[in-house]
Amino acid sequence: MAERTAILNVVGLTPRVLGPDTPRLLAAANRSGLVRVKPVLPALTCSAQSTYLTGRSPSGHGAVANGWYDRTLAEHQFWKQSNHVVQGPKLWETLRVRRPGFTCAKLFWWYNMYSSADWSITPRPLYPADGRKVFDIYTHPMGLRDEIKRDLGPFPFPAFWGPLAGIASSEWIARSARWIEERHRPDLSLVYLPHLDYNLQRWGPDDPRLAADYREIDRVAGDLIDFYAQRGVRSIVLSEYGITAVRRSVALNRLFRRQGWIAIKEELGRELLDCGASRVFAIADHQVAHIYLNDRSLMPAVRAAVEGADGVARVLDGNGLRAEGLDHARSGDLVAVSTEDAWFTYYYWDDDAKAPDFARCVDIHRKYGYDPVELFVDPALRFAKLRIAGKLLRKALGFRMLMDVISLDASLVRGSHGACPADSRDWPVLIGAGEHRDGATVSAFEVHDRLVRACLREPGSAA
Repeated sequence: MAERTAILNVVGLTPRVLGPDTPRLLAAANRSGLVRVKPVLPALTCSAQSTYLTGRSPSGHGAVANGWYDRTLAEHQFWKQSNHVVQGPKLWETLRVRRPGFTCAKLFWWYNMYSSADWSITPRPLYPADGRKVFDIYTHPMGLRDEIKRDLGPFPFPAFWGPLAGIASSEWIARSARWIEERHRPDLSLVYLPHLDYNLQRWGPDDPRLAADYREIDRVAGDLIDFYAQRGVRSIVLSEYGITAVRRSVALNRLFRRQGWIAIKEELGRELLDCGASRVFAIADHQVAHIYLNDRSLMPAVRAAVEGADGVARVLDGNGLRAEGLDHARSGDLVAVSTEDAWFTYYYWDDDAKAPDFARCVDIHRKYGYDPVELFVDPALRFAKLRIAGKLLRKALGFRMLMDVISLDASLVRGSHGACPADSRDWPVLIGAGEHRDGATVSAFEVHDRLVRACLREPGSAA
């Protein structure tokens, strides 16, 4: 019988991060072997995870970014959770063919709802009809939700994303992995540990304060590795991307607005981007932007305008998309990739007073792109903590409230990802899947087969 396996997805872990502040992860790398992974384009959560779990490029699995524009619905879709989005057999399904009865627990990896995994836990708020947003999780089997919350307490949702994001979410996920292992003993546990994602984006990788974050994730991951080892479970450590320092943002939709190409709909004194009525618009996602053209006659002009924008490294069209494995129906007609020191915002308004109400909130589904500024409370707010406390009190009393405390200053963000860093020390890593050569590299597409082989390895065989 093959050894049971846990794959710990330590987001943002790179060869550059491994060092004196991550002694246990560094020991795992020295003991079990490390390879640098050339990231998939785009190097984003949904795309990277889907490539690792299927072995396919985004053109094959369909996760072209964390969000995209649905041309049929004329609506943008961000952070969808159905596993049906990802096309192709997943890692655990491939392993079941080789080992009938193979079981898998999927803990906070994305596209976790309605998958064929035996046990799953994923963040999922409740949205009652009165307009409230109630933090919760979704589980399979359904009854697992009440059981694990009874034993571990509620998932600390504010620590998973937003201004309060921090180690508490990774700690809870690690405890949930132990809980599942002790009760169900899956053959494969997929465990998502997001902690490094937060301050690497807030402060950038050169900030000395990050040493504390490295020590925190080393403790959580190290304890989990030790726990699994005591139970005869082999741990593999994997990451999705490396985060590099940025100093500027690129607002393509503002560029398109100046050209008269996007349509603005005013509602209650606020401006909304009307994607269906726009001739051109961009769905921004870290260092990649999918550009959709409802008027394809503008293709040459749009391409020229984007290529001329400060902070844009290259623009992919049909041939370029095919070459990069991004030619999928969900992809934009053009895809822009930023320079390593830049990232794309979704901003389209010229006057902050006209920004949509959700722009100042943590609202990952309504925005026309990923917004890392959600990690910051607006520094211009006076008595911000008192203001937030007042809003939370109103919520506790049953009143509706708008948690509009997020900044609109994109310059606050100091780290990003999505493009392939020039230095392989900033690439993601694969630890413990059978490679010992120092400095060895593999492509993101090779990771899937390495994980298959590792999960089928017999106890006592070399790592």
